[in-house]
Amino acid sequence: MAKIITLGSTGITAPQNGFGALPIQRVDMETAVAILRRAYEGGMRFFDTARAYTDSEEKLGNAFAGMREKIYITTKSHAVTPDELRKELAVSLEKLQTDYVDVYQFHQAEQCFKPGDGTGMYEAMLEFREQGKIRHIGITTHILSVAEEAIESGLYETLQFPYSYLSGEKELNLIRKCRERNMGFIGMKSLAGGLITNAEAAMAFTAQFDNLMPIWGVQKMSELEEWLSYMDKDVQLTPEISAFIEKERKELAGDFCRGCGYCMPCPVGILINNCARMSLLLRRAPSAAWLSEENQAEMMKIDQCLHCYQCASRCPYGLDTPHLLEKNLEDYKKVLAGEVSVA
Repeated sequence: MAKIITLGSTGITAPQNGFGALPIQRVDMETAVAILRRAYEGGMRFFDTARAYTDSEEKLGNAFAGMREKIYITTKSHAVTPDELRKELAVSLEKLQTDYVDVYQFHQAEQCFKPGDGTGMYEAMLEFREQGKIRHIGITTHILSVAEEAIESGLYETLQFPYSYLSGEKELNLIRKCRERNMGFIGMKSLAGGLITNAEAAMAFTAQFDNLMPIWGVQKMSELEEWLSYMDKDVQLTPEISAFIEKERKELAGDFCRGCGYCMPCPVGILINNCARMSLLLRRAPSAAWLSEENQAEMMKIDQCLHCYQCASRCPYGLDTPHLLEKNLEDYKKVLAGEVSVA
């Protein structure tokens, strides 16, 4: 049977098999609702979305209207002012057809918001919790130092951060530190941007941690059925799976960006943690959003790269980041020119 875990001090107790709702942006409403309802029927109870995921919240709202207390919903906001945060939460609640979310998270935070820091952001979260609009306060980030500060602060009940069996010790240590602080860890990018294809190995690796909730990005019913098949299996990190993971680490420790953000900031303002993985983003989320004028402008900044290699010197994976940026820009231009098709 799927392992049942409790997400730190939140008290959220559910099968260690969560649903990441970013990819359902790519399917129509009817398909998304069918996938989400099947996920519930199959035993999933933890669903993670975000205001930034276009119509993902609306799809969850339509799928689970009238059964709110039977599931856990977490969402997040990119807002950087309290007023923006209030407006985004109001929209999220409307789209989700609920009057509360279980965990509300600062999305891709570049700083650890705290009471009295002058931003008013954490105070707004406290206000939402007092009003009953949210039950727990969380933070998501790709920046190791921000994650570590959030853990040490004791202000957050959950941390969402990239992890997979390709992760290094620094990332995996975050999970352990969260456990010591009775803090829940929500694991994103658990398939390393699509490079990990062995679901059983991914599940077995995850099962080592009793405070970690993975959110598997699901877009197709066939993908969902594979994750649901582990509800009835006792997946263990056997010597065979451990050997496979070690082999994968050696083979896949190549030139792909995990989006961790350690490389930032860039002296010429390149948004490296998106631009260096744009080829993956174009194929895992609705391409229209990544092909917007704003994102085109971000990608074209790559032409201004100084090749100073500050980013590469900070990369925990030893990537040649300037070269990787150039490769992604080349691919991006081909997509814009219609030479390469994406979904």
